Amino acid sequence: MQILPGLIIVMAIILDEATPTAFTSAPLFAAAPLVAAPFFSFAGTLVIAILSTAATVGLHLYNSASQVSTVTDSLTVFTVSALALAINGVVRRSGERLASARVIAEAAQRAVLPTPEPRIGGLHVAARYEAAEEGAFIGGDLFAVQDTAYGVRLVVGDVRGKGMGAVETVAVVIGAFREAAEQESSLEGVAQRLERALAREGTRRNGIDLFEGFTTAVLAEIPHVEGMVRVVNRGHPEPLMLAADGGLTVLAPSDPTLPLGMGELGAWPDRADEVPYSSGSTLLLYTDGLTEARNAAGVFYNPRERLAGRIFPGPDELLEAIVGDVRRHTGGRRTDDMALLAVSRPTARQPERRRTMRVVP
Repeated sequence: MQILPGLIIVMAIILDEATPTAFTSAPLFAAAPLVAAPFFSFAGTLVIAILSTAATVGLHLYNSASQVSTVTDSLTVFTVSALALAINGVVRRSGERLASARVIAEAAQRAVLPTPEPRIGGLHVAARYEAAEEGAFIGGDLFAVQDTAYGVRLVVGDVRGKGMGAVETVAVVIGAFREAAEQESSLEGVAQRLERALAREGTRRNGIDLFEGFTTAVLAEIPHVEGMVRVVNRGHPEPLMLAADGGLTVLAPSDPTLPLGMGELGAWPDRADEVPYSSGSTLLLYTDGLTEARNAAGVFYNPRERLAGRIFPGPDELLEAIVGDVRRHTGGRRTDDMALLAVSRPTARQPERRRTMRVVP
């Protein structure tokens, strides 16, 4: 593309010399700066405009063209060149604004949804946020990991809705989680704190139209000294446990409950399920952008089928494989954001099973 305007000028000169005098190459000379405008700098576009205008005038003088023809063609090329320079200025300003907006959006995402450290509480951690639209940075999916006195606690959630309202809700949920994770002695208590935070915010904003109605979420707690994990699921896609030998289990809740923010519809007490979390195993949490990713035939992506029997060196490799697999499955077309969080236990610990979660083999 960088050489195309120059080629157009050369082609126009050749055509002008190879055709009768009555033929004019002015349209080609005028096209050169227009082609350059969206892709070249202002200086580059100006150079192409000057070359086009000079070539037009020079050829007319060389061929002893009529004065009327010389003035008309030269004025045409000059006018179009001026228009090309104006277009270049608009494109550059738009590009600067877009770049600035992307920088701001990326900074906002890092502030609201920071990437977890790769090692937290002796666990290996990896997270990914894949926006449905190219160039988009923030949306309604969320994740957070925090090391506390009660163990490593984490949350993955999906806010109902899109836009800035969803982003604000993400900030509320993440803020409430970080505070509750440090203060609440039980995972159930953390879930209730999130419920109350959403209820307060909904009241403050005067209803569902101004505040996102609910948030699906799964919370997990990995004690420092026990080889197990506690899970509270509030209407969210079920996590997966990938064993070191390639085995895979679906961690379905024993007592399904409503998403966060729907407490007015009924009171169901949160009850954390416990499952073994052995050495080398990886806990995978995700939002429905993964399971609702469809291919051209409308077939949904099934992580259970795609990951069963596979072994990954660590959580980063697991998430890279999932992201690549989803792109191939959808052909790069997705309609929803996708958040992924993987946590691996690298050291052997003796599991202590207390209350059995309903595990789907």
